Amino acid sequence: MKKSVFLVGSAVLALTLIAFRTLPAHDTPKQAANDDADANVRTACKLLPSHSALHTALASAQGASNGGFGLNMWATVVNRDGVVCAVTFTGTTRSDQWPGSRVISAQKANTANAFSLPALSLSTANLYTAVQPGGSLFGLQASNPVNTRVAYRGDSANYGQSNDPMLGGKIGGVNVFGGGLALYNAQKQLIGAVGVSGDSSCADHNMAWRTRHSLNLDYIPAGVNSADATRPDNIIYDITNATGLQIGVSASGWGHPVCSPAATTIAAGLPPIQH
Repeated sequence: MKKSVFLVGSAVLALTLIAFRTLPAHDTPKQAANDDADANVRTACKLLPSHSALHTALASAQGASNGGFGLNMWATVVNRDGVVCAVTFTGTTRSDQWPGSRVISAQKANTANAFSLPALSLSTANLYTAVQPGGSLFGLQASNPVNTRVAYRGDSANYGQSNDPMLGGKIGGVNVFGGGLALYNAQKQLIGAVGVSGDSSCADHNMAWRTRHSLNLDYIPAGVNSADATRPDNIIYDITNATGLQIGVSASGWGHPVCSPAATTIAAGLPPIQH
C-alpha cells in the first residue's frame, strides 16, 4: 500500500515539473495567464487607437480653446463590446486632473458605444434631455451600472498608463452629459467609442470631438442633430426656459444645457465629420 501511494505521488510530482518546464524559464503560471490576458486585449482592441495615439490626440485637444476652465483631462476608449482598450490623461501625474474623471471618462465611452448603432451615432451630450423626468429615455442612466471591480482594481500608480488596470475589463456605466462619442472608421464601421472628462461637460464634448477627429475616426453615418448635417452627433443647444420646469424645454428633444457662451460658439465651429 505504501509503495502504491509513493508511486502515485511520484507520478504527480513528475507531471507537475513537466508542466512548469513547458513555460519559459522566467514565467510562472500567473505570469502566463497575464500574458494571455494581454494578448486577448490586443486582439479585442486591434481596430482602436493605442495608448500613445490617444494621449497625443487628447493632449492636442486639451491645448485648444474649448470654452471651459482649461483643466487637464482623462480619456478612455472602449471597443464595440465595451471592453476598455486605452486610458490616458494630459497632466504630468494622475493627480493633475480630477481623480473621479477617470471612471467618468470610461462611463462616457461605454455610453456612446452602447447607445450608438452602425447607422446612427448618439453622443452622450444628446442624451441629457431625453433622460430627464418625463423624457423618452427617463431612467436610462440607471440601466447599466459601472462595474466597480473593473473601475477600481489594481495599483493606482498605473492609472492612465499603458497598463491601466481597467484594460480588458467591461466598465459599464451610463453618463448623460457631454464628452462621449462613438468611433467610426473610414469604412464607416462602428468600432467603439471615446470618453473625455475633467472640465465642464460642454468643454468635455468639444475636446472629445477634437480627439476623435485627430484619430481619424469620425466617419459618422447619421445622428439626431438634424440642424447640422456636417456634425450629426454634435451637442445641441436648444433648451429654453419654461414656467414650472427647472431644466426647460428642448425643441429637438436632444438638447444639452449651455455651460458658457464660449463653449457654445466653439461647438458650432468644430471640424465637420468626414465622409
